[in-house]
Amino acid sequence: MASSRKHAHLTHRQFRILIIAIASVVVVALIASLGWFVYWQNKKNHAIAAQNLIAAQYDFNPGFIIADDQFFDANSMSEKQIQHFLEEKGAKCSGNNCIATMQVDTKTQAQDNECAAYQGAKGEHISTIIAKSASACGISPKVLLTMLQKEQHLVTATEPTDFQIEAAMGLSCPDHDSCDPKYAGIFNQIFGAAKRFRYYINHIDDYDYAPNTFNDIAYSPNAQCGTSSVYIENQATALLYIYTPYQPNTAALKAGAGEGDSCSAYGNRNFSIIYTNWFGSPR
Repeated sequence: MASSRKHAHLTHRQFRILIIAIASVVVVALIASLGWFVYWQNKKNHAIAAQNLIAAQYDFNPGFIIADDQFFDANSMSEKQIQHFLEEKGAKCSGNNCIATMQVDTKTQAQDNECAAYQGAKGEHISTIIAKSASACGISPKVLLTMLQKEQHLVTATEPTDFQIEAAMGLSCPDHDSCDPKYAGIFNQIFGAAKRFRYYINHIDDYDYAPNTFNDIAYSPNAQCGTSSVYIENQATALLYIYTPYQPNTAALKAGAGEGDSCSAYGNRNFSIIYTNWFGSPR
C-alpha cells in the first residue's frame, strides 16, 4: 500500500513538472510572438511614415497610390458625364480615331466570377463602353479614363493612330508591338482591363504584389536598376502594381511629369499625376 502511495505521489509530481514546463514554453512563445508583433508594427509604421514623406514631397505615395473607395467607385461618373469629359478633353482631336465621337460594335460578355454580364450592341459610344464596363466589373470610370490616358494618351490625343486604339489600355499589348488578338481593339481593351483588375483580386496569391505587407518593387525593367521594399497599404495600389510592376525612382519623381534617368519608369507615377489633375487627390 505504501509503495502504491509513493508511486502515485511521484506520478503527481511528474505531472506538475510537465504542466510547469508546458506553461514555460507557452510563456516563452507568447513573449516571442509579442516581440515579433512589436518589431513588425515598428517596421510597418516606419515604412508608412517614410512613404508619407515621399508623398508630401512629390505628391506620390508608393504604398498608397489610390484609395480603395475611389478605385472601386463604379458610380463616380454617369455615362453623360463621361461623354462630356471626353468631348472636353478631346476637343482638339480630328480624324476617325477620336474616342469622343467613335462608335464601335461590342460583344455580349457572360457573367462570371469577375464581372456581371455586359450586353453587346451595335455602334456604342466609348463613353457607353466605359460606363457599362465600370458598372459590370465594379471599377471607377475615373480609373478607366486615367488608364486610357496613361497607356496611350487617348483622352487628349489630337490624331490617335490605329495602334493607340488597338492597345488602348495596354492590356496584353507589349509596347510598340502587336496586341494579343483576344484583347485587341478598344472594347476588348476597356472591358478587358476592368475585368483584369477583378481577376487580380480573385487570384491575388498568384501575383508578386499584395496589400498590407512588404513588397520588393523594381524601378525599371532593367534588373540592374534595383528594387526597394514598399509596404502596400491597400488593395487598389496592389492591383496597379500587378498591372504595371514598377515604381518611379527619385529621378522620375523629381522630374514631375517629365523624364528622369535611364532607370526611371513612369506608369504608376503618371497614373497618379493624371488622376490628380483631372479628379483631385486619389488618396
